[in-house]
Amino acid sequence: MIPVTKTFLPPLEEYQKQVKRAFDNGWLTNRGELVLELEALLKKYLETDNIIITNNGTIPLQIALKLLGNTGEIITTPFSYVATTAAIVWEGCTPVFVDIHPEYLTIDESKIEAAITHKTTAILATHVFGNPCNIEAIETIARKHHLKIIYDAAHCFGVKYNNQSVFNYGDVSTCSFHATKLFHTAEGGAMFTQDKELHHRLFYSHNFGHNTPLTFHGLGINGKISEVQAAMGLAVFPHIDTIISERRKIVEQYIELLDLSRFQSLKIREDAEWNYSYFPIIFKSEASLLKTEKLLHQNHIIPRRYFYPSLNNFEYTGGESMPIAESIASRILCLPLYYGLSTEEVKKIVNLINNSL
Repeated sequence: MIPVTKTFLPPLEEYQKQVKRAFDNGWLTNRGELVLELEALLKKYLETDNIIITNNGTIPLQIALKLLGNTGEIITTPFSYVATTAAIVWEGCTPVFVDIHPEYLTIDESKIEAAITHKTTAILATHVFGNPCNIEAIETIARKHHLKIIYDAAHCFGVKYNNQSVFNYGDVSTCSFHATKLFHTAEGGAMFTQDKELHHRLFYSHNFGHNTPLTFHGLGINGKISEVQAAMGLAVFPHIDTIISERRKIVEQYIELLDLSRFQSLKIREDAEWNYSYFPIIFKSEASLLKTEKLLHQNHIIPRRYFYPSLNNFEYTGGESMPIAESIASRILCLPLYYGLSTEEVKKIVNLINNSL
């Protein structure tokens, strides 16, 4: 079987070596040696000043919304993973959807201002498939209306925009270190901010509110990552450049071999250095997608309809119609893309897709 993705597993002995450090220390959680070391490595690699790594990629969204959302209306995108909208609702805020750009697939910045009301407190935008939003336009709108910006940058490990880390934008940016991501800790995530005071608030919020072991700064929950998760991150980290390079080769093969006249492909925003995190193709109709998906399944190839459905169609969001997002969601298919996918497998996938149409 060829799945849509496979977790990169470092050599077992490399992971065991890191886990042994945790065992030797007798310290398995509460920000031990391995967590601190991983944070330092990622801070340098990602060229960002402040990072807090967490136990998953959703808790940073929840913490950011708790601190910045103030139970108000959050302008957001209908084209993202469900966690983006679920976090808004979970934290007692109200999602207000704005449709997406038909080529970049990110929130359409030209439609944001029309959605702002006196109840709006923040904009939560997703850098879709690692493709940055129109950051300059969003920041201009936020400053004008005194709104906070949270970026769901779950797919953005290693992505740069205007020659700096995409995580350096917004009031808070978040990332996922889930097992399916380029860099992973089996399960994990991170949150970033350039504001030192906000960084302090984010930190104690993910640590039960602790300021020191015996004093508290405010309300908090448990968002801490364990030493065992950090051990996986430390074992994966030395391979990250190779992982990205191999994925780039696969994407280039898809682009070369697919009959792209039959599809729409993701348009990467200008001034962005992409990370090859996903390879989506957009069919001309949902019927064509379903026909191709069925043929691939028959040949034991499992792509993914990602993101589907459009988030405004969830029962608990009650969103109004988003024509572009709904159309794209019905016609988009992410093809297999992972370290270790062979040229022969790519050719098999491509031949089936080209022939199906």
